[in-house]
Amino acid sequence: MSAANNSNSLPTTIFLTGIPGLEPFYMWISIPFCAMYLVALIGNLILILVICTDHSLHTPMYIFLCLLSFSDLTISSTTVPKMLAILWFHAGQMTFAGCLAQMFFLHSIFAVESSVLLAMAFDRYVAICNPLRYTTILNHGVIVRIFFAGIIRSVICTAFLIFLVWRLPYCGHHIIMAHTYCEHMGIARLSCGDIRLNIVFGLTMALLVMGLDAVLIAVSYCIILHAVFRLPSRDARRKALGTCGSHIGVILVFYIPAFFSFLTHRFGYNRVPKHVHIFLANLYVLLPPVLNPIIYGAKTKEIRIRLLRLMSPGQDFA
Repeated sequence: MSAANNSNSLPTTIFLTGIPGLEPFYMWISIPFCAMYLVALIGNLILILVICTDHSLHTPMYIFLCLLSFSDLTISSTTVPKMLAILWFHAGQMTFAGCLAQMFFLHSIFAVESSVLLAMAFDRYVAICNPLRYTTILNHGVIVRIFFAGIIRSVICTAFLIFLVWRLPYCGHHIIMAHTYCEHMGIARLSCGDIRLNIVFGLTMALLVMGLDAVLIAVSYCIILHAVFRLPSRDARRKALGTCGSHIGVILVFYIPAFFSFLTHRFGYNRVPKHVHIFLANLYVLLPPVLNPIIYGAKTKEIRIRLLRLMSPGQDFA
């Protein structure tokens, strides 16, 4: 198919219908979704403000945490406003170009967040297993290179997904998708052409990018936990385990719903009820942005102290 013919086959409008089968409950579903989005916005903005305004927190751990909060804000703000518009006003209409733009930002930022979580695991590994060389190994130049490497990797992979969706033929100028936001396989399944390449490449990308990150994170924490249990001080072990436990909780909340959605699209599309699949797909863009600032902010003493000082200047909270 030529490029011109392919361009003519692209739809002009896509209609997102929301969560199929749960239409009578849209207003009730929107209440917790809206509350979670507000918590995510406020929590992540506060975390970014505290870290950016306090020079004593400009260390690798907190810089990575700031990048994580920025990624969370981007993911949730890319999807949730349209999700709420569908639940409140049934305003699901989007241009196809707008749908592809949303898909690009969603998948690329999700891959960037996976890179940040891997960097945070590496940060904890160096801090616990090689503390004397911590500032040498993780200097600001290394952090910048890690961040840009994650961005370049995510943009290249997502650009291929956009191309694979763009090359497909679509039967009609107006198509309907049962979802609250645009993502790769949801759009591909609307095509009237062969989507096997989309399925194979999408799964390969998920395994090579997020799957590899998850494996490396697991290896890092196995080494970290082995080192923690060899620490002579009980207080040091408790502190290290508390920090690692928070990180592991964030990682599980991030990866489990994402992999469930990816694998359901490819292997359980006709087995898992659509409303279950789409409802959980909504949670994987809502839960991590909500939980990350709560887990890191509430359980990190330095963040709590700086936040209290920011709210009540002049008082000593040490």
